[in-house]
Amino acid sequence: MKIFATAMLCASLIYTIPSAVSAGQLIAKVDISEQTMRVYRNGKQIHKWPVSTARKGKITPRGAWRAKWLSKNHKSSLYNNAPMPHSIFFRGNYAIHGTNQIRRLGRPASAGCIRLHPSNAARLFAMTQQVGLRNMKVVVQN
Repeated sequence: MKIFATAMLCASLIYTIPSAVSAGQLIAKVDISEQTMRVYRNGKQIHKWPVSTARKGKITPRGAWRAKWLSKNHKSSLYNNAPMPHSIFFRGNYAIHGTNQIRRLGRPASAGCIRLHPSNAARLFAMTQQVGLRNMKVVVQN
């Protein structure tokens, strides 16, 4: 009976590993000096988008984190219920999210979050759902 149980466990692992591997790795790399985000899937760049990071007097943290949680229709609890559609939270209250201030993309304008065009935020949100939080990494540099 023990051998049968072990064999069943091994078989189930073999069948579940390919689906986990096929999800792939997603990296959102933000360059603050360029105000751009490059999105990589399995090491290959698939998107380059303008972003807005922290304006003068605010900060966007630098470093690398795994995505922590998602909120499709988030409203800011810190900034008068400001809309934060397709939020991907990566460090405390910091998130990548869509913005209605599209004209400001490409230059610092946020209170610290990473703002994207709403359609790009929706696309990144969907990709993150597809690969899973533990396979989505946010890197913020310079």
